[in-house]
Amino acid sequence: MIFELLDQYEGISRRAFFGCATKLNKTFKTNIIEILILIMCIPRKINFLQLGRYGRRGEQRYRQTFRRDFDWLCFNMNLAADRFQYGMKRLAIAIDPSYVSKAGKKTAHIGRFWSGCASAVKHGLEILGIAVIDADIKDAMMLRAVQTLNSTELEGKKITLNQWYLSVLKTYRTDLLKITSLLVADAAFSVLPFVDGLKEIGFSLISRLRSNAVLYYIYEGPRTGKRGRPKTKDGKIDFSNPDKNRMTRLDIAPEEGEAFELVAWCKSLKQKIRLVIHYLPGGGHRLYFSTDTSVCGKDVYDIYRTRFQIEFCFRDGHQFTGLLDCQARDEKALDFAYNASLAAVNITKVLRKQTKMPFSIGQIKSLMVNAHFIKRFFDLSGIDPNKTLNAKLVKELFGLTVDAA
Repeated sequence: MIFELLDQYEGISRRAFFGCATKLNKTFKTNIIEILILIMCIPRKINFLQLGRYGRRGEQRYRQTFRRDFDWLCFNMNLAADRFQYGMKRLAIAIDPSYVSKAGKKTAHIGRFWSGCASAVKHGLEILGIAVIDADIKDAMMLRAVQTLNSTELEGKKITLNQWYLSVLKTYRTDLLKITSLLVADAAFSVLPFVDGLKEIGFSLISRLRSNAVLYYIYEGPRTGKRGRPKTKDGKIDFSNPDKNRMTRLDIAPEEGEAFELVAWCKSLKQKIRLVIHYLPGGGHRLYFSTDTSVCGKDVYDIYRTRFQIEFCFRDGHQFTGLLDCQARDEKALDFAYNASLAAVNITKVLRKQTKMPFSIGQIKSLMVNAHFIKRFFDLSGIDPNKTLNAKLVKELFGLTVDAA
């Protein structure tokens, strides 16, 4: 029966609480599960007013729940362990800031932040998404979302934006290092202060360099025995005419171009890196790297390209789970709303894997929205949906829903 979809979603949510160190009040746990279910069952904007309409509690009760602390990292790590249990070899922690539209002047940490979609600085909020990605199955699951301080608050603390990001990672490093010590981020993070800060807290960075970055071959010849510093660099790398005898070709699909790996010296990062030079089919090249030279080039190539899956977590949150809809101005309530929205996306991914449903997250949401409506109708009317005549009608209704989605 299609109603089992709601029960399976609830079961996945309950199992994700197992192993969390913090003991939760039974009522609080029940409220969280109900909120996660309602996020997937409310068809339009997901805010306190809608929760009060569709839920079993009053609007004020949901507002109170949103202001309470909850260990979302532990909850999402349990979900990710279920989702990635068949691909635990090539994991990495991915980080990515995301702009969140928000009006007003009194909201916590409101300011001006960079919006990648608009390619401009806009008024609103920003959240730093911390996710785990699996390069084998090409997927990502969000672990934690943290609000970014605005420029005035950063100036008051006398820290830069990168230092703030590092402080967030330092807060959660104990749990994150249990997964992996590899962290992948976009080219904006491939700067020396951030790389050194990551090294101090136990992470290695996989990222991308500018196409005109200054890189040198590593000198591997004999030592002269003379006084002075030993020779470490052996000529600048010319990307238009590289010395392929010093490189190893990577096995990638022909339509993706060519890729070569080597250990090189990076001038801007002042250290040896595992470098991957990717020559595109249409011309030009891209430079991927890892500060951990023991990581093979194919892993660097695949992990960086899988990093973009974190964008789909934000996209699904925007489109289906109300990431932009929270009415609150309080910092705790906003934090709860953002993490609940992204956790609902995670649960749906686990549900899709367990049920082997060939549907998108949008189609699954459509099924759950109508399952919730029809279940409520049957509950109030006293009609048994499991009878043969009624079951056929219910299946037809759900079939029309999926086609429409």
